[in-house]
Amino acid sequence: MSCRSLLTAAALLAALGFAPAQALAQGAASGRVLAQTTGGFNPSSVQALINKGDAAAAAGDLTTARKAYDDARKAAKSLLAFYRDLSGAFRGLDARIPREMDDKGRESLVLLAEANLRLAALFRRQNQPEVAVPVLVEVVRLMTPSQPQGQKAYQSLVELGFVDTEFKGAAPVGGN
Repeated sequence: MSCRSLLTAAALLAALGFAPAQALAQGAASGRVLAQTTGGFNPSSVQALINKGDAAAAAGDLTTARKAYDDARKAAKSLLAFYRDLSGAFRGLDARIPREMDDKGRESLVLLAEANLRLAALFRRQNQPEVAVPVLVEVVRLMTPSQPQGQKAYQSLVELGFVDTEFKGAAPVGGN
């Protein structure tokens, strides 16, 4: 692992509220510190950050909501990159590991899209549609318009007036 990857992981763990003393105590008991839903570094911890942002947004604390969504986005992006790296490293050696990493990567990708959609909604709520546009475009790029998250993001772009053409879905192949 490169120095940059180690620094990124350390920064993310700090952002997720990962306490080394707590990790050592929990790690001694289970040995799987990062697999925990609270204070871990996995898709469940990303979902917990999204839930934290949702609760803050519902309570009207938009600053806390934005921080939680930003943290969820950063963690999901890092997880996605790490899972892809591991998947590639084990291709051709043990098919089980790339399959697991690909599954976790897809889960992280969906969580990234969800965090982006929540963040874009927050920007719209704050009357900052121009800030929401790049986040929505990223969702369309990541998930494609054939996925529900991509469709929702594109529909938001239509509602904002950034694009005009409604997406009705892919045309059937060879239809009459």
